[in-house]
Amino acid sequence: MMKPAVDVVYRDLDSSAALNEIILKKLEKLSRFTDQIVHSRVVLDTPHHHKHKGKQYRASIELDFKGHPLAITQDDESIHVAVRDAFSSAERKIKQLVARQRNSR
Repeated sequence: MMKPAVDVVYRDLDSSAALNEIILKKLEKLSRFTDQIVHSRVVLDTPHHHKHKGKQYRASIELDFKGHPLAITQDDESIHVAVRDAFSSAERKIKQLVARQRNSR
């Protein structure tokens, strides 16, 4: 079983070993649903255009799914919640793609 290559990019926030660990675990879980993730990139940043109170974090996941690039973005006041929700969404989309491929054979 080949592990998909992953880049975790932090913009305007300090990199966190704990978050890296969570992201790697979640990516491993995604690759259990399919072996078609060729590459994945997770970008964590703080978008600046929010004027309302509280800091917003953004987690973006880009998955290179054979023939289907998949991009998911999630904002939240907690970077951990943003990451968790982005991965839940990615998991749903991957399951849909896998089901569609099965049905089209």
